[in-house]
Amino acid sequence: MDKQHILIVDDEEVNRAILDVMFRSEYEILQASNGEEAIALIEEDHDLALILLDIVMPVMDGFGVLDYMKEHDILEKIPVILITSETVRNSEDRAYAYGIADVMHKPFYPDIVKRRAKNIIELYQNKLNMEERLKEQEEAIRSQEQKIRANNEFMIDALSTVVEFRSLETGEHIKRIKYFTRVLLKYLQKYFPKYGITQEQIGEITRAAALHDIGKIGISDAILLKPGKLTDGEFEIMKTHTTIGCDILESFYQEQDDEFYRYCYDICRHHHERWDGSGYPDHLAGEQIPLSAQVVALADVYDALVSKRVYKGAYANSVAYDMIISGECGQFSPDVLECFKLAKEDFFNLVEVIKMLNFL
Repeated sequence: MDKQHILIVDDEEVNRAILDVMFRSEYEILQASNGEEAIALIEEDHDLALILLDIVMPVMDGFGVLDYMKEHDILEKIPVILITSETVRNSEDRAYAYGIADVMHKPFYPDIVKRRAKNIIELYQNKLNMEERLKEQEEAIRSQEQKIRANNEFMIDALSTVVEFRSLETGEHIKRIKYFTRVLLKYLQKYFPKYGITQEQIGEITRAAALHDIGKIGISDAILLKPGKLTDGEFEIMKTHTTIGCDILESFYQEQDDEFYRYCYDICRHHHERWDGSGYPDHLAGEQIPLSAQVVALADVYDALVSKRVYKGAYANSVAYDMIISGECGQFSPDVLECFKLAKEDFFNLVEVIKMLNFL
């Protein structure tokens, strides 16, 4: 087994020789007579277990070495014992401020120096090993979380696509809604910091958006697939897909205080609410409407306009945009509407890219 390396930095050769004799049986010894030589060896040798460092030296003193190590974040990885003949308290305080492991005074007491040095090496090695294990565990947990999130997203998309197939859709509606939702949230995050939207929230709301129409599974084909305009009575039944969806969520989601569940529920129930209170099912108005539902509401309307449905053809991007901006499709949150204006080209490009991919 290769020996660990110790670097001895002292301008007095006799001191280096004494320390060399103390440690050579157990460690590989490197020597430097000044700070510049020490830094050169630190740069070359990445397996240093300990540095025994003098303060007063020519060319560059011990504090110069400590400055270098601090600047390059080395002090947390390689312990330093300051060995000095100085008894000035300020020097010790200054050295400890760098984060060194210990200070020892000349003359040396071999047994004490060796024991303290060995303890410090073991302490740092254990600390580094523990940090490495924790890093590996964090990476494993992160990888597992990504797998769980991917599996959950797959199940959510699969469940949502069942509804789309019932509506004679290809399932692309779900993907488009998620794209549009993410774009709007990105613009809200950038231009409206008052909402405090985080990257994690963007991901959660985007995933939850896939379930916005899950309640349509409870609507009969006669109404869901009707090619013409719905009667007033039929439309009232169609409206219930919002509350049916919430019933479905409540029946199988156990952690109902979970943030993701809250997004799913709010979006499912309120994505047809409108800013002026004219929407359904609860006729919420303004900020009463959860932000997640406000965003998905606009994304859903835009996608409905630019997509072909059993009861209508697809509008051009620019026509759909103008219809929403003019209020022809109901009133939306002013902030979300402003983000829609800013994201106009993004929306248009997404629609064209999706068309191209579907063609290929």
